[in-house]
Amino acid sequence: MTEKTVSKYLLNLEKNFAHDNPALQRSVHIFHELDQIEYDLGLIDIDETTASKNSWSPIISLIGGNSSAKSRFINSYLGTQQTTAGIQASTHKFTVLLPSSQVNSATLPGTALDVDPRYPFYQISRKIEQLQKGEGDRINAYLELKALNSERLKGKLFIDSPNMGVLPLNPINSMLVKHIIENSDVVLVFTDLFESAAPLLDEVIEQIATHQDSNKFIYLIDEPIATINPTKANEIILSWQRRLLGRDLHTGQFIIVPNQQNSINPQSKVDFSEIDQRMTNASFDRTYRILNLLEKNIRDVEDIVIPEVKNGIKIWKERVHLSTLFVVSLIVMLGIAAEIQFGILEVLLDPIIGSIAIGVVVAILVPIHILLSKLHAKLIVNKLNELQKELHLMENLANLFEKNITFVRMLLPIYESAGWNKKVKAQLTHLTDKTKDLVQSLNDIFSATEEQLPLQTTPKEEHHTNYLDLSKLKE
Repeated sequence: MTEKTVSKYLLNLEKNFAHDNPALQRSVHIFHELDQIEYDLGLIDIDETTASKNSWSPIISLIGGNSSAKSRFINSYLGTQQTTAGIQASTHKFTVLLPSSQVNSATLPGTALDVDPRYPFYQISRKIEQLQKGEGDRINAYLELKALNSERLKGKLFIDSPNMGVLPLNPINSMLVKHIIENSDVVLVFTDLFESAAPLLDEVIEQIATHQDSNKFIYLIDEPIATINPTKANEIILSWQRRLLGRDLHTGQFIIVPNQQNSINPQSKVDFSEIDQRMTNASFDRTYRILNLLEKNIRDVEDIVIPEVKNGIKIWKERVHLSTLFVVSLIVMLGIAAEIQFGILEVLLDPIIGSIAIGVVVAILVPIHILLSKLHAKLIVNKLNELQKELHLMENLANLFEKNITFVRMLLPIYESAGWNKKVKAQLTHLTDKTKDLVQSLNDIFSATEEQLPLQTTPKEEHHTNYLDLSKLKE
């Protein structure tokens, strides 16, 4: 067994979480152990890691309808008046916002997201190409990366989706909406979405309903500040809760973020503390998401990867046996014809001549069987390559299958995949147990007494914006 080197990606992750997140740091070691198993099976290359399947940064997505509420919120919350407002309405692009130390913003093409495993759209062009031929090369028409100088962006990634009211309904946009909801730790949904006639509205609601029990949704209600008082705020929230309940959306946090476009005092300082707290919790959500990803990666080896390869082996064996049987049938028919014409049966019954004849037939059949095995194996390899793309797997199914194309395995009826044995199964079980222990240790942190909990440091400077968080207002 060749020992796999730790990938640079994992080394960087371990360095990043060395001090502030022990659970994720320990998970890096489990990922490497899983990588070693997959490398030994031939599923990944020496410089690859299964940890790159998803972004390790907390991901916050924003989804809105036709109004400018979402754009105004981004500018206000992130404390930047750079050109973020309205850009999606004209370009229909999904924009990833990431922190930058530069004063001026920078916009990069979608290819920057597609090739970097640190971001949530890694290798998304493959899925786009699969949905629509030729569109994978047009990744820049769907995605872009914008770097902003904002304190609130540090350590996080925001995904600003195009306004759903102008986003065309097509398979690619549907897939991208589904992708950001599935992979986000927090999804900020502006309620103007439900007041629009957005082409994608039904699909967005379906995705929210599917994931609503994940505690990732916050509904932001944009209201004129002059119309709001504590009683009114409660009425507005209750009204929206009833409206969404009618759409079978029954979980999620509601926060009023009043606009001040028509306010008498638009310079009044406003508090975003509750949303800030939710953003802080996004780091915890990210930790659980990564640990869930780790456990899923382990399960997928036994539940998806190996069964698909074993199925390929089964089909391969069946096709080879049928082809060999056909060849044997031809030989038998030739023997019958020879018996009818020349009466060779008595000759073949001679112990010496018969043994020689059997040896000749075997000498002919074995090379033919091997040749047929290799020919059919090529067809299975092509099928597994297509299946890998269809299932969006990192693991190289065809490479593991090709390990079964050996002289012994071609001759004997062996249907178990090469390298797959009790030892490997036990190793995967052990990794699953270690992952569950990590989750349990994380749970223990939050179930500890308040004095035992690690304190979250708060910013020294208060961040005030033109939005007011009124969800905590009481009469």
